[in-house]
Amino acid sequence: MEVSPVTATQAKNAFGRVFESVLQGGAVVITKHDAPKAVLISLDDYNDLAGAAESKLNSLSREFDGLLARMQTRKSRDALKAAFHASPKQLGRAAVLAARKRG
Repeated sequence: MEVSPVTATQAKNAFGRVFESVLQGGAVVITKHDAPKAVLISLDDYNDLAGAAESKLNSLSREFDGLLARMQTRKSRDALKAAFHASPKQLGRAAVLAARKRG
């Protein structure tokens, strides 16, 4: 995709030309005081970008749901319940054992 920078003033004064550039498959970066402030792209390009973000979000959501389902086993629930009801002494012993396992 061809990207053309234009100043905000140029975009305002020659909007038709800028718009045609976008419709021809380009993108226009609108600058103000030499800093990029906005991008004008076609609706098709916007939909592609929005769809990609939604697809990624859906993928992450499915991954999260799978991880959560694996953590919701009977064994996991029982272990969590035991941890919340453990005494400080029991928690200390469990921490020492875990540290020894890690080496």
